[in-house]
Amino acid sequence: MPSSASAIPVFVLNGPNLNLLGTREPHIYGAQTLADIEAACAPVALGLGLALTWRQSNHEGQLIDWLQEASSSAQAVILNPGGLTHTSVALRDTVAAIGPPVLEVHLSNPAAREPFRHHSYISGVARGVIAGFGAEGYVLAVRACAGLIQSKSAQSGA
Repeated sequence: MPSSASAIPVFVLNGPNLNLLGTREPHIYGAQTLADIEAACAPVALGLGLALTWRQSNHEGQLIDWLQEASSSAQAVILNPGGLTHTSVALRDTVAAIGPPVLEVHLSNPAAREPFRHHSYISGVARGVIAGFGAEGYVLAVRACAGLIQSKSAQSGA
């Protein structure tokens, strides 16, 4: 297992209202808070040699700034854009513009919900989408990021 100094940086970015997890519609989003999900991901990331940087904002521009920062500071991004999934062309354009692979994550399955949630501006430019697995979706995304990074390293001969 790599030391924390050599751990591979991965950003975990969370959009609007994800700060309300645990109390916001728990029948849809579950009872776990964002801090609970972060705590569940930490040992998995550590075991895979990843250093996760967790952030949450209710502001589209802040998410865009963090995605741009990821271009030079992270090897991969896990993004739960929340409601911006269905509305933000600007967020989509940023995901398309940056170098690190972006994995889109949703606690619920948007395709099984209201019709306005069926379209994602992000999915078409994300490396992959994990939806409908609740908090476990983040753990799956951490594992997927490790695989993507390892595959990229193997292809580049690093």
